[in-house]
This record gives sequence, C-alpha cells and structure tokens, in this order.
Amino acid sequence: MAENLLPPEFAEFEAYARIWCLPTESERWDRRMSTPMRDLVAFHDAFLPRLEEAIQHCDKYPLDDLPEDVLNLLYLVYSLVMVAMAVEIFQQPAPTDSADAQLRRVAEPSP
Repeated sequence: MAENLLPPEFAEFEAYARIWCLPTESERWDRRMSTPMRDLVAFHDAFLPRLEEAIQHCDKYPLDDLPEDVLNLLYLVYSLVMVAMAVEIFQQPAPTDSADAQLRRVAEPSP
C-alpha cells in the first residue's frame, strides 16, 4: 500500500484523499464535473462532519510551510468546498442555469 497522504488523525479519509487531494482549483472542478453524484454525496457526507476539525488542524501550521500530509488535508478541505456546492445547492455536478459553465484559471493561488 502507498504511503498515507493525510495526518494520522484523519486516516479514515485516505480513500477520499487518493481521489480528492488535488492541488489546483481547475483539477478539483474537473474532478467534480466527472464524478457521479452518488460519489460526490458520499465524500460530502463523510468529510463534512470533521471539516472544522480539519481546518483547526491545518491552522496549527504556517500556511507557507505546511507539512505534506497537512497540505493534502487542506486540499481535501478545498475539494469539499467545491463538492458542497454541487451537493447542497445544485444537486448535480454542474451549476444550474449557467449555460456551459467552465472553470479555467490562468494562475493558481498557493496553497
């Protein structure tokens, strides 16, 4: 088995980390758009109850010097934000009433 991506306190989310620890918003958008709704809901429902705890864990470290496992946890938080819109508002991966919405960044914030 490959090395763990997340801090030990969040080991229960390793399967999601292998899918959702994506470093860019564009990658997270593309993953959301290509993921079946049932899988978006499963990730959302599993990780949302521990969101505040995950954010508090990330806040223990300087943003410009996060350990790799904590950076991956932050990426998982970012992915949950992207997925939450689909689950809680649109009830589908794509935004509604937005024609052919796309997300293409020319630069990415870090982290």
